Amino acid sequence: MLKNMFKKSNPKSEIYAPVNGKIVPIEDVPDPVFSQKMMGEGIAIIPSEGKAYAPVDGEVIQIPDTKHAIGIRADDGSEILIHIGLETVSLDGQGFNVLVNTGDTVSVGQPLMEFDLDYIKNHASDIITPIVITNSKDTDKNYTMTDEKEGKIGETVIITASS
Repeated sequence: MLKNMFKKSNPKSEIYAPVNGKIVPIEDVPDPVFSQKMMGEGIAIIPSEGKAYAPVDGEVIQIPDTKHAIGIRADDGSEILIHIGLETVSLDGQGFNVLVNTGDTVSVGQPLMEFDLDYIKNHASDIITPIVITNSKDTDKNYTMTDEKEGKIGETVIITASS
């Protein structure tokens, strides 16, 4: 019992799949802003359904007017951007239904957004969904991407951050 009192807290934190689908390396995203990691370290998922859920416990810090993305600050300080599809900013909010507001506290597996996958397939350049740590260059954390090929919401750890 005393041994547990002096144990260091786990320096690792986990980011879970926010959407169900096929996991692909960020380098395979057909957009250089993501594939060249200009926005930060990350991974991508080709969604199999139009629902996005919180990948971490944290706070919603950004929802663009175009509703195509959500930014969350995890409890460990990592800032995570979930960007639904590519060139979806041009859809001007069409096909997106955001279920949270900036400032909301969220927990892993909590619904964030519904999106019309068919509409995005037909009106945007791609449905691939990058999940990026936008402040990865500003932290002392190391990010490890999963080797898993399929992501399941709230179950599959897609990124592990360690100090």
